[in-house]
Amino acid sequence: MNVHILQHVPFEGLGSMEPWLLARDSRISYTRFFESCSLPDLATVDFIIAMGGPMSVNDEAELPWLADEKQFIHTAIQRGVPVLGICLGAQLIASALGARVYAGRQREIGWFDIKAVPSPEPTFQFPHTTSVFHWHGETFDLPDHAVRLASSAACENQAFQIGSNVIGLQFHLETTPASADAIITHCRNELIEDTFVQSEAALRAAEPAAYDRINALMGELLEHLLSPVD
Repeated sequence: MNVHILQHVPFEGLGSMEPWLLARDSRISYTRFFESCSLPDLATVDFIIAMGGPMSVNDEAELPWLADEKQFIHTAIQRGVPVLGICLGAQLIASALGARVYAGRQREIGWFDIKAVPSPEPTFQFPHTTSVFHWHGETFDLPDHAVRLASSAACENQAFQIGSNVIGLQFHLETTPASADAIITHCRNELIEDTFVQSEAALRAAEPAAYDRINALMGELLEHLLSPVD
């Protein structure tokens, strides 16, 4: 399987997804927009993962490659290529499909619960309530034909699915202790404590079991997203 990663900043990488993909003999390639804006021929790609980043999908004037990236995602979805968007990546999917992306009511940074929204099979089914790692200040309207999968107290649209092979996650299931440390180190200026913004100490106090749980859930989601539809 040829997996292409849309990476926006060096400190937001694949986390737990990398060993999961490599264990399945995946060949992983990258567009690292902080180095080059070159995008691959979609005919050579089996799966796309759009990662997070501190920029906004609305920053096309300052970051003109965003327009090309959104067109790439839009075309991939039209062609039936599986796409997973994480945080900024989910916002990119929404924007690429014509939905609005805008500042949320408040930032959501830290370990907070999401709640599953009842949705029909064969969409991915989240646990009724589970604590996940968040780091975002913007949100989005659901694109056309999207099914909401999860919500939280701070953000209504936490996860969505389109068809059988497109999923957007506002939160991070791939986060490991190392990747949490990287985003804290690079973005700690955003840690202004609020109702849904935890302190650096609270973020660093997360138990290993919390990471194990979300990483296992990410594995289940990837399995669901990449399983053939009967």
